[in-house]
Amino acid sequence: MPDDASPPRPRSSRSDGEQSRLRLLQAGLALFAQHGYAQTSTRDIAEAAGTNLAAIGYYFGDKAGLYRAAFRQTMGEPAADIARYSDPALTLPDALRGFYAGFIDPMREGDSTRQCMKLHMREMLEPTGMWEQEIAQGIRPGHEALLALLRRHLGVKRNDDDLQRLATALAALGVYLHIGRDVTDALAPTLNADSRAFDAWLDRLALYGEAMVEAERQRRASTKKNTRRTPSP
Repeated sequence: MPDDASPPRPRSSRSDGEQSRLRLLQAGLALFAQHGYAQTSTRDIAEAAGTNLAAIGYYFGDKAGLYRAAFRQTMGEPAADIARYSDPALTLPDALRGFYAGFIDPMREGDSTRQCMKLHMREMLEPTGMWEQEIAQGIRPGHEALLALLRRHLGVKRNDDDLQRLATALAALGVYLHIGRDVTDALAPTLNADSRAFDAWLDRLALYGEAMVEAERQRRASTKKNTRRTPSP
């Protein structure tokens, strides 16, 4: 008879199934980023992850499902990211901090963020349809929320080209931290050295962004003032 008094075996912090799924996700991200979707086989991924081929189907459905999961691995949910800066009650500095946190937080994840960015760059060169989906489901809603934020703080009723330029320029500050990471690390490695460095980035980006919004406010005020002074023919 079994000894009912024997102590239970300690449970691991992560189940074998979770570990297998994570290994597949990490292996898929690394191989897709290095070789692209078409040149990466499920067998290569399974071997790199130390699992069998059937595990890919079990956890992701198929190779395409694993690719989609790898593509979005270090990216937050669009709705959650947008919620960081879309609340009308937020001040401009707080809203901008929330906006740039969406760029900074993934950088704290380390190498997985770099691999994810490489995968995104490869997707642009060798499209599988994921980039169009990302624009529709993530980038466009986020851009529209940023435009709404700028309209509120600039007192603008509708979008125009200059508002679009400002939104694009604000986003570019965060985007370059990812696409230019290798360059930044070569020129000024301390800028991305640790958590405190990322905290500093968040503070500065919010500060720079606020200055850009103020510059656009002044430009609009000056243009409006000059228009009023111009006599009608």
